[in-house]
Amino acid sequence: QVQLVESGGGLVQAGGSLRLSCAASGSIFSRNAMGWYRQAPGKQRELVAVIGSGGGINYADSVKGRFTISRDNAKNTVYLQMNSLKPEDTAVYYCNAAPPGSSWGQGTQVTVSS
Repeated sequence: QVQLVESGGGLVQAGGSLRLSCAASGSIFSRNAMGWYRQAPGKQRELVAVIGSGGGINYADSVKGRFTISRDNAKNTVYLQMNSLKPEDTAVYYCNAAPPGSSWGQGTQVTVSS
C-alpha cells in the first residue's frame, strides 16, 4: 500500500521560509524519482521540484533559486526547503513519485501573506 504523508506547511509572511517533509512508503520511494507538486485554488496541480534516486535535481522556473529539494534514502523522506516565499506560492503541496502514481497523500497547506 502506497503511503505519502506530507507535513510542515503553515501560514508565513512574504519573504519567509518553510520546510516541508514527506514520509513515503518504501514501495514508492526506493527506486523512484520523487517530486513536490502544488495545487493552488482553481488551478491544476503542477510539479515544482524533482529529485532522482541518484540525486539529480530539477526545478520549475517559478521556484528556481528559492526552493531546495532533498531526500534521505535511509528514512524514505523527501524535503522541500522554501525560502523567499511569495503570495503566489500559496497552495496545497503534495509529494509523489515523478511521474506520479495514482495515490496521493492529504497534502500540506502553505499560505503566504503579503
